[in-house]
Amino acid sequence: MANDSKTWRCGKYELSFDRPRIMGVLNVTPDSFSDGGEHFDPDAAIEYGLAMLDAGADIIDVGGESTRPGFTPVNPDEEARRVLPVVRALAKEGAIVSIDTRHVAVAKAAVRCGASIVNDVTGFTDPKMVEFVKTSTCGVIVMHAGEVAAPTRTHATVQLDTSAAAFVAEKAREAAAEAAREAEKPARRRRGKLLGEPKPEAKLPGGVVQPSLPFGDPEPATEPASEQETPAAEQAAAAETVAPAPEATEAASEPNDRLAAMMRRSARREEAYVPTSQLRRFTLPDSAPIMRRVMGFLSDQARALIHAGVSRDRICIDPGPGFGKSANEDIVIQRETAKMASLGYPLMCAVSRKRFVGAVSGVTEAAERDAATFGVCLGAIQAGANIVRVHDAAGFAQFLNGYWAVAKPQPRRAFVAVGSNLGHRCDNIRAARDMIAEIPLTCVSNSSKIYESEPAYETRQDAFANAVIEIKTELAPLVLLDELMKIEAELGRDRSKKAKANGPRTIDLDLLWMDGETHGGKKLRLPHPLIGERDFVLVPLEDLMHDPARFFRYNGVEVKEPEDRVGHIVGELGRM
Repeated sequence: MANDSKTWRCGKYELSFDRPRIMGVLNVTPDSFSDGGEHFDPDAAIEYGLAMLDAGADIIDVGGESTRPGFTPVNPDEEARRVLPVVRALAKEGAIVSIDTRHVAVAKAAVRCGASIVNDVTGFTDPKMVEFVKTSTCGVIVMHAGEVAAPTRTHATVQLDTSAAAFVAEKAREAAAEAAREAEKPARRRRGKLLGEPKPEAKLPGGVVQPSLPFGDPEPATEPASEQETPAAEQAAAAETVAPAPEATEAASEPNDRLAAMMRRSARREEAYVPTSQLRRFTLPDSAPIMRRVMGFLSDQARALIHAGVSRDRICIDPGPGFGKSANEDIVIQRETAKMASLGYPLMCAVSRKRFVGAVSGVTEAAERDAATFGVCLGAIQAGANIVRVHDAAGFAQFLNGYWAVAKPQPRRAFVAVGSNLGHRCDNIRAARDMIAEIPLTCVSNSSKIYESEPAYETRQDAFANAVIEIKTELAPLVLLDELMKIEAELGRDRSKKAKANGPRTIDLDLLWMDGETHGGKKLRLPHPLIGERDFVLVPLEDLMHDPARFFRYNGVEVKEPEDRVGHIVGELGRM
């Protein structure tokens, strides 16, 4: 199950999987298969990314090139122009940002702008991409993109004959047939090699062999007739009537783009209907050859990254649903999620709105497949998937919170800071504590003493009473935050625009920290970004834990020395 001991180090962040993590899809493209053009404008993309964070997404996956079936490749400069402003803005708000790219130049620029994860759809088969990620600290997602069907083999009828003469005659026939086949092969060469000749495998530092892309064999090219064999009139007519489309020219400008070629083949297979009288005995193909190719590639690539210098706890794997795979093959792969999870790496389920989801649900429009997506994701989570990549992050967060609350008892430790400088300050704090204890799936396990502190940030106001409450909760962080905001409103906190952000208040509740949670966005930041400079928080925390400054520094929070903090404690007001 998802609540296992795996962790994923992504730059300065560390994700634990005591619950599944949600990756929100943010396509900054005009042509993605289900939401193309909706977030093509950078400002719209940034706003949508922040909305997904505030709705429950843990990671935002930003992509600037559509890889849908039949896609047109985008050059790295254009891709970078699309994604970098979005990556920079989201990272500034504390988001864990993933860059979805197969171009090393884009990956480098995005990481410099704050991205913490590189999601490479070609599975780090480019040695330059491997060379880059081994020198960084970002998390990496190894994805399998390619056909998984076993090659079709034809079997000739065998006639047994034990005579030596028959054996010699058969060998002679085979030699003649082989010679005829060799004579028929085209003699064209490309860059000094015959077409179809396998490319030499690249070597990474340390002598590790990097396999070629898992995209299957390219389609055989049809040999064009020579100019002498084509009448001049026909050549002229062809030149007038078959001018290349701009997108075809752009695609042709990408030499050896095997991913685009593979996805074009995938699109044609979906569109073509080939009648056949051959019947299958089983509803799905045999899983063994399919999983050998998928799991073999993922494990080989992960090992190659480790040998190149990427630490194991930075690697996540993704079987790549929809990339060169039929609906039947995708279902086979999803049913084998437990086997892929057993490889020991964090496992991603990236099935959102894919064609096979439409096939099993009967939903034609990609944008309407979210409910079916949630069902497939739930099956994957139960089998061991750790991360779900979805378009509807808000809907899936609701779905997951409902399921997890019932299916997975999981109390977690959290700290809530409480402050008041209007009315009966200590009574306000005690009332807030009692109301926190009434939040569903939540209990108060400990409380600090109540302290008096100087006002912080807005100094021309009365002194504050402050405390910190330790709780245990089974709610998701954003759900807990909403409950805390309801308590503030009930106790008279004014959060309207006319109220000063740090001015007088009857009650102030801040979620400081929650076990295993890192979060960014406008609505909630975890750990609280100002915790390290607030004396009125760190001193009460000393009643609840040993050396809170050391604790938060270990969790990546910068903690200032006492003399450099704000809101200094000036006295005690009693026990809670």
